[in-house]
Amino acid sequence: MKILKNIALSLLIVLVIAQFFGPEKNDGDMATVAAFMAETNPPEDVKKILETTCFDCHSAKTSYPWYNAITPVNYYLQEHIKDGQKHLNFSKWDTYSLKKKEHKMDELYEEVEEGEMPLNSYTWLHGDANLTAKQITAVVTWGKKVQADYKQQLNTK
Repeated sequence: MKILKNIALSLLIVLVIAQFFGPEKNDGDMATVAAFMAETNPPEDVKKILETTCFDCHSAKTSYPWYNAITPVNYYLQEHIKDGQKHLNFSKWDTYSLKKKEHKMDELYEEVEEGEMPLNSYTWLHGDANLTAKQITAVVTWGKKVQADYKQQLNTK
């Protein structure tokens, strides 16, 4: 029994010390999505959806929840954000080629339409990110239009 108490105490000490360390935060500027917003010109309802469901993981600026202050949760969240940015980063939209933009828009609306995005793990903790059928339709309609514009630009080159 004494061994279990020592192990538990050691784990507690490690957890307390770990609270003083954490990963680097994704504290960029929302201005970094300006190029994406200007180029794709989403309507106000879609703009709001992007802000509440996409930008936390897919841009240079994350609005962190209170539980991000807890280690190891903050490492989990940071890994999640890195993975999201690897697949699509709205803050780097102006660095994407026209072909890549067309492909990313295709993926964006397909993922939303199929219910793959936003992730369940995100909507579970962010209730306002649960999309209604109307919101999904708005994103898909906008995404298809933007993708068609990119396709047309590719075909005229």
